[in-house]
Amino acid sequence: MSESTAQCWLVERDFDSRNIVTLVYATPDGSQYQQRERSGQSLQTGAEVTAAVDVPEDELEPVDDEVTRDRYATEAERTAEQYGPDDPI
Repeated sequence: MSESTAQCWLVERDFDSRNIVTLVYATPDGSQYQQRERSGQSLQTGAEVTAAVDVPEDELEPVDDEVTRDRYATEAERTAEQYGPDDPI
């Protein structure tokens, strides 16, 4: 049985002082998201960060804040307009 997935777009990328990069991918309507952390080193040597990823629906978290939900929806739309899903970003 295949797992149901949702296409999510990169809506946020933050760097911290520990050389950790936090990536946030959200659904097009901004209502759900998945947060990923990667080391700065893995960004240089590991798999590329792409504009979109398919996320199993049971791994998505709800976005409870309306302002954040609207911001994620706007960013997802902007990213989708500028990049293909598999484009490195």
